[in-house]
Amino acid sequence: MRIIAGAHKGARLSSPSGANTRPTSDRVKESLFSMLDGYGVLPAANVLDLFAGSGGLGFEAMSRGAAQVDFVDSSLAATRALESNTDKLGLDHSAEVHTGDVLHFLAGLPRPENPESRVFDLVFMDPPYPLGEDAVTQILRRLSTHLDMESIVVVERAARSPEPTMPDGLEVFRSKTFGETAIHFVQLVGEPDEVSAAED
Repeated sequence: MRIIAGAHKGARLSSPSGANTRPTSDRVKESLFSMLDGYGVLPAANVLDLFAGSGGLGFEAMSRGAAQVDFVDSSLAATRALESNTDKLGLDHSAEVHTGDVLHFLAGLPRPENPESRVFDLVFMDPPYPLGEDAVTQILRRLSTHLDMESIVVVERAARSPEPTMPDGLEVFRSKTFGETAIHFVQLVGEPDEVSAAED
């Protein structure tokens, strides 16, 4: 697996040995980041990469101008690969690797009323395809308190899976299918007065 553009273009990433990961293909990654470039979300972004695997999406975001990435994966093999890739790319100062369950990680973040609360500009969520839709919705619900109106969540699922069910406050604003892979772009729902103003 390699980084396809930006400051670290061409850099090869280590993959977890013996881990059951599913790296995003170069074709999907190139199309995804072209769309993210169009939204202007990458420069100086605070990024969260859930079910990170080898970190292909998070490191690609860093290569293209993101300021900080938090990687989360429950697999020790994956987090070892993430730490190796962080060292290889010299990103120790701007990438943090967390070993553990995604929901536990999100539950441990300071609540919005806490001055130390985290808000993420861009979130990659690439759970194992067998993960149930209820679990995906639960993660999105927990994640929603750490987003603002400019944040984008990218959910990768199998093309044959239904569109993720959104918890209150979130909506899918764009979906695209690449062969067996479906990408869903998620954001906070705008306030009614903002929607009316946009329509006027």
